[in-house]
Amino acid sequence: MPKKSIIKWVAVILLIGFLFWFNSQYLNIRPQEIREWILGFGLFAPLIYILLYTVRPLILFPASVMTLAGGLAFGALWGTVLTVIGATGSAALAFIVARKLGKNMASKDWKGKGEKIQQQLENNGFYYILLLRFVPLFNFDMISYLAGISKVKFVPFILGTAGGMIPATFAYAFLGSSLLAPNIETVLMAIGFFVLITVISFLLNKKIKGKFGMQESNYK
Repeated sequence: MPKKSIIKWVAVILLIGFLFWFNSQYLNIRPQEIREWILGFGLFAPLIYILLYTVRPLILFPASVMTLAGGLAFGALWGTVLTVIGATGSAALAFIVARKLGKNMASKDWKGKGEKIQQQLENNGFYYILLLRFVPLFNFDMISYLAGISKVKFVPFILGTAGGMIPATFAYAFLGSSLLAPNIETVLMAIGFFVLITVISFLLNKKIKGKFGMQESNYK
């Protein structure tokens, strides 16, 4: 594994540890409280969750945190279903925004960075979107914006997004639901599945980047 990738993941682990410490020392927000807040909307809780997930790209809220909260509130299965719906909606929103307003961004900010991936998306949109969504190491919103800037069609983009994100989404939702599990076996199973998906992502990461002609430094 490249040294930069190791440093990045060590930094992520340290950040998560700091957040847990900060929460326990000052905020003391328990998983049960997050679950109760979401479910406090009653019958509208699933709809509220989907709507919040859909507008998430506009407020730059981390997708992983939302998915963990979905698993915590609705369980692994329904948390996955609702998250896939909400995340597909958020991807569609980012796609449409980029397609309507992103021509200037394509010629400035993404020129050089995303030019190669845009070409691949235009040639075989569904296949490449499916691959990119399967590996959660790629920035979710960045892929949506790049797809919108490219000439990939909307339907292949949506189908590739919905299908490709299911394994990683289930891993996050299962991990979130395990926070309230009554036994350690469920927690360990959730962690094990999450680690498995992460390892598979790492193994596919380099191969997919080679297929797309990506540079490591451009997709941190």
